[in-house]
Amino acid sequence: MALPGFPFPSGAADYDDRRRRARLRSTRLGAGWGRWRRARLLALRLTLVPLVALGAFAEYMGLDVLPEQDRLARTEPSVLPIAGPSDLQATGTAVFDLVGLGVLDAGDTARALPSLSRLGSVWAVRYDNSGIDTKVISDLIVKVTDAAQVTDVVLAGHSMGGVIALEIAKHLHQDSGGKRVRAVLLDCTPVDLNAVRPESRDQGEEMLRWMGWVPGARESRMLRLAVEVYARHDRFVGGRYVIRGAEFRRAVDDVLRSKILNTDAASNGLIEAQFKAIVAGGAVDDLRALAKPAAGKPRPAIVFIRPHNPYDDPVVDVQYSHQVLIDQVGGVRGTLLVVTTRTTGHANPIERPQEYNTVIEQQVVPFVRQLWRDQSAVASAGH
Repeated sequence: MALPGFPFPSGAADYDDRRRRARLRSTRLGAGWGRWRRARLLALRLTLVPLVALGAFAEYMGLDVLPEQDRLARTEPSVLPIAGPSDLQATGTAVFDLVGLGVLDAGDTARALPSLSRLGSVWAVRYDNSGIDTKVISDLIVKVTDAAQVTDVVLAGHSMGGVIALEIAKHLHQDSGGKRVRAVLLDCTPVDLNAVRPESRDQGEEMLRWMGWVPGARESRMLRLAVEVYARHDRFVGGRYVIRGAEFRRAVDDVLRSKILNTDAASNGLIEAQFKAIVAGGAVDDLRALAKPAAGKPRPAIVFIRPHNPYDDPVVDVQYSHQVLIDQVGGVRGTLLVVTTRTTGHANPIERPQEYNTVIEQQVVPFVRQLWRDQSAVASAGH
């Protein structure tokens, strides 16, 4: 009979957890299997791993990679006006500024260098976030200068931007009809991969390996977040690999604001293309092409801006680049000017605008103008 207030027979009071566990054992997966039960269960569980991984990969592609691919497919290079010429002698010249690895837009750098307006009207090049095509950029420069009725061009490249500037200069020098490249300014530019210091070179080569075998690595913001935070590990990792929580959160916040959520940040694909431009090693060939007159156009001036102490530049071996430039465009009848600075580091005009503007004003502008006058006089005498 049932006890008052309880719907079960009195025998139910003897029930304990052992009966529940026995019932679970009798109904769980593989309960009726005899031989090789454990091996069969292990094999079954292992088959679930690819399914879970495939689901995670689908989420990674759908939420992270594909939307970024779609956004990058709509980007294109552009040039932005910064300042008009500050000197009557520069009214027929346009200066185009190009920035280095990991930066998309040269606007801030060009604004930090008002002295460039002594050479002509100043424009900032904004790269295509899906990659770099120097022919497209050179054609854009021709279109802009045609509209402004400008025939002479000066290109200024900072760090890796100098490699891009040299390739654009070659296109303009050899293939652009009436456009004349007056000068190419190289700020701590690595003329080939050997000019990149080993630590930075290793980081770049590691990046290319990741880009080569990780699906979606060129677009993934998740991978970018991980890589950028790791690059700042010196901020939050203490002795014996202790992570300082507050500093780690600040590093993550910095990366999210400046690299992930910022639409003006360079994409993984652009950084890959920028580093490949150095790896390809075409700068030396471009220098050789610029060292020869083409279609009646004179050779452009090549200006190399570097720290006086080469070790003040932790990224580029400026002494190596310096020697290559002497070999290619220096000498008694060369077109090379090397400017050494005292307080600058690696291509940092935004941090050291005063010294950059001083050397441009006092050394670069007079050299470029004098070379142009000399070449014009020779051309006139030849006629």
